[in-house]
Amino acid sequence: MSSDYEQSRLGEFFNNYWDIGGGLIFGLLAFFAHKNGSAYLATFFSALSIASLSVTVSEVAEILAEKLEEPYGSFVLTFSAVAVEILLLFMILLESANNPQALETVKGGIISAVIVDMNVLLGLAVFIGGLSFKQQEHNSETSNTYVTILLVSSIALLVPSVLTYTEHGKNDILQASFIIAFLMLLFYSTIFIFQTKTHTHFFKATARSRILRYKRKMNEHDEDEHTNYVFEKLPIWVNFSNIFGLIFIIGLMAEIFAKDGTLFFNDFGVSIGLVGLLIAIISVAPEIFTALKAAKNDQIQRVINIAMGASTVSILLTVPILMILAYIVGIELPLDFNALQVGALILTVILAWKTTDNGETNYFEGISHLMFFLCYAIITALY
Repeated sequence: MSSDYEQSRLGEFFNNYWDIGGGLIFGLLAFFAHKNGSAYLATFFSALSIASLSVTVSEVAEILAEKLEEPYGSFVLTFSAVAVEILLLFMILLESANNPQALETVKGGIISAVIVDMNVLLGLAVFIGGLSFKQQEHNSETSNTYVTILLVSSIALLVPSVLTYTEHGKNDILQASFIIAFLMLLFYSTIFIFQTKTHTHFFKATARSRILRYKRKMNEHDEDEHTNYVFEKLPIWVNFSNIFGLIFIIGLMAEIFAKDGTLFFNDFGVSIGLVGLLIAIISVAPEIFTALKAAKNDQIQRVINIAMGASTVSILLTVPILMILAYIVGIELPLDFNALQVGALILTVILAWKTTDNGETNYFEGISHLMFFLCYAIITALY
C-alpha cells in the first residue's frame, strides 16, 4: 500500500514539475555544449530549455490569471509569452552584426508570431474544442474588436513595406518605420484603456462553460484541487517575481540559441522564413497548451482572448520595443516586410474574421486555420 502511495506521489510530483526541472537540466546541457563549441547540441538543448521553462511561465501566469480574472488574466498570459518572444528576437537581432540574415530572421519572427497565434493556437484549440462540443460560444464583440485592431495594425505595417517599391531611400524607410512604431504605441495605449476601463464587457464571456460547471459541482467539497502544486500556494507578488526570474533564465538560453542557432540553420540551409516560424512556435508553445486546456473545458472565450490578445500585443508592442532596443544597441531595423509576410498576415486576419464573427466556433473552422498555416509553412520553406 505504501509503495503504491509513494508511486502516486512521485507521479504527481513529476506531472507538476517536469517542465521546470527539465528546463533547468536542458539549460545546463545547453550551457556546457555552448562552452565546448557544440553548436548543434547547444541549439537543440537551449530550444528545449526555452520551451520547457515557458510552460512553467504559462502555468504560473494561468494561476495569476484565475486570481486576477478577465481582462487582466489574459493580459498576464499574453504578456508573459510575448516577453519570451521579444527576448528571443532581440538576441537574434544582436547577431545581425555578424550575420546579415539575422535581421531578416527577426522580421520573419515578428510576422510568424501572429501567424502561429492566429492559425496554430486558435486553429488547434477550436478544432479540439469542436470535437468535444458541436458548437462553442464566445463574446462576438471580443473577436470583432480584435479583428479590427489587427487589420489596422497590419495595414500600418504596410507603410514602410510599400516605400521599398518607390524612389525613397533606406533612411526614409527607417524614418517611416520609427513613425509607425510610435503610432502603434499610441494605438495600443488607447486599446488598453478601452479593454480595461471603458469597455471591459467586450472581452468577457457571454456563456458559461458547461464542463467547468460540472467539474465545480463534482468537486464542491474539495477545498483545494491543487494544494500540492507549490505555485498555487504562493502570493500574487511572489508569482510575479517567479515569472520574471524564469524569463531571465529564458533570456540566457535565448542568447545561446541565437548564437549557435544561427550557425546551425545556416549549415543546414534552412530558409529564413522557416526559422522565423520555428522561433514563433517555440515562444507560443506554452500558450498553445493553455488554449487547448481551455478549449477542452469549453472556455472558448479564453482561447479567443489568448490567441487574438497575444497577436495584438505581438504587433503593437513587440515591434516598437524591438525598434527601441535596436536603436539603443546601434542596429537599424526597418519594417520593410516582404510581400509574402504582409499578405499572409492580412489574409490571416480576414480568415479569423470569417471564422469568429458570429460568436460561435466548430471544428471545421479550426481545421481551416490549420490548413492555412500548413500552406504558409510550405511556402516559407521554399521561398
